Amino acid sequence: MGKKPFNNPFEKLKARAAAQRPEPARRPPTPAPPPPPPVREATEDELWAQATTGVRPVSPGPGVVGPRPPPAPPEAFWHPDLDAIDALRALVSGDAPFDLSDTDEFIEGRIAGLDAHVVRKLRRGEFAVQGHIDLHGLTREEAKRAVDEFLRASRSAGKRCVLVVHGRGLHSKDQLPVLKDALRTWLATARFGRHVLAFATARPVDGGGGAIYVLLRRAGR
Repeated sequence: MGKKPFNNPFEKLKARAAAQRPEPARRPPTPAPPPPPPVREATEDELWAQATTGVRPVSPGPGVVGPRPPPAPPEAFWHPDLDAIDALRALVSGDAPFDLSDTDEFIEGRIAGLDAHVVRKLRRGEFAVQGHIDLHGLTREEAKRAVDEFLRASRSAGKRCVLVVHGRGLHSKDQLPVLKDALRTWLATARFGRHVLAFATARPVDGGGGAIYVLLRRAGR
């Protein structure tokens, strides 16, 4: 025979009590916090007020300050050596006046201050002629350009004495030595004088009254 189940009267009471027990109240969900209010940007007036906090206005003072008066010009300074320096500068640049002398037969010129002994040597033909140019058949303007180019090139090449053949004017109008007179004027101007120390009518063996020796400055001076 099988065993009878154990009858526990408290089980029924426990089940009844559990059925009658009220359910615990449920808490409502916590609401999310509201978003923060938007940050308001400060106005220009507010920013200016913050920047100038504690600043005191500057006193305007007596008024606008004018510019300083210009400095007085320096006093003129003179020294006896300055005249000699100016003369030397003119010799180097070719701006010094030429001492000219001429007759119907010859022409001669030298920069002011040049040793007369040098001119005598030039007149006697004691300087070796290192180049020459013949102006026969050229017009006055053609001859001027040719002489300018010839003197510049000769000086650049380091030549000291050259011969310029201008002719006697026997075939020119009225048989006047046009180029001879023109050369005397050209060689005494700054354009040609920057190359020339002295000039003199050549000896008969080198053309006589139809040619001149020209003594050139040293290159680079």
